[in-house]
Amino acid sequence: MKFRLVRAGLIAGAVLAATPALAQTKWNLPAAYPADNPHSENLVAFAKDVDAATSGKLQITVHPGASLFKAPDIKRAVMTGQAQMGEVLLSIHENEDPIYGVDVVPFLATSFPDAMKLYQASKPLIAKKLDAQGLKLLFVVPWAPQGVYVNKPLATIEDMKGLKWRAYNVGTARIGELVGAQAVTIQAAELPQALATGVVNSFMSSGGTGYDSKAWESLKYFYDVQAWIPKDYTFVNKAAFEALDKPTQEAILKAAATAETRGWKAWEEKANWYIDQLKAKGMTVEPPSAALKAGFQKVGDQLTADWLKKAGTDGQAVVDAYKK
Repeated sequence: MKFRLVRAGLIAGAVLAATPALAQTKWNLPAAYPADNPHSENLVAFAKDVDAATSGKLQITVHPGASLFKAPDIKRAVMTGQAQMGEVLLSIHENEDPIYGVDVVPFLATSFPDAMKLYQASKPLIAKKLDAQGLKLLFVVPWAPQGVYVNKPLATIEDMKGLKWRAYNVGTARIGELVGAQAVTIQAAELPQALATGVVNSFMSSGGTGYDSKAWESLKYFYDVQAWIPKDYTFVNKAAFEALDKPTQEAILKAAATAETRGWKAWEEKANWYIDQLKAKGMTVEPPSAALKAGFQKVGDQLTADWLKKAGTDGQAVVDAYKK
């Protein structure tokens, strides 16, 4: 009897070991923002959707807060297979290809409907560029409109001269140059320390980044300039994706479509909440004065001209498609 039970146990174990559901594939998805940021929360929900749709066959671990790779290194890590998926603010790679900076062209798309329209106009070209680098675009989610955080009141653009200005892409670095500020490249994960130590005393970003970095502990003013709506792009290593079976690929694409819809909705709903939180923490939140707005518009015109010159016919075609 004992022998029969042991034999039955061995047979059962062999059957379970051969069950396809246990042939798990484990992937890593590095991300740049804190775990409680809507982008990171959306990625975790995406990973759970994939897990459920594949009955645990594909398990994706999200690594928020630049804990696995720093923001500028995420794209390269996925291209080289060090990670299978990644999320990144694509505009930080504008030096690589101007089209990656299309959504930070100042005052081109400053509302969520316009940001979606610009995304649809630019998506085919961006997806093609990423494909050539061995990456498959999965989904795109926006941030809230960008404003200026600063340690003193700003009446005109000239008041920005001499500020220690945080830059995170080509556009923000160029703004610093044009207004006479000292630009320092700081990615989001390093921003709280940079503010606390006085490395920077001003920056342009969304209400979400200001909240994540507790900007009110160092800075007192937020000017709701609404300069642009940047977007985070989630992509997968193309070879890794193509190595999966068809049902798993379809599960990823379906979960990606859901994540994109969910992410846009979350940011539209939360954009004003972040502004309210900045106010509640004691920051002075104001629209720019007419003079300050005119100054930013002038800077924006210069940046737009710079970008169109670099982006050439591809960039002009995207802008034309967006403006139709």
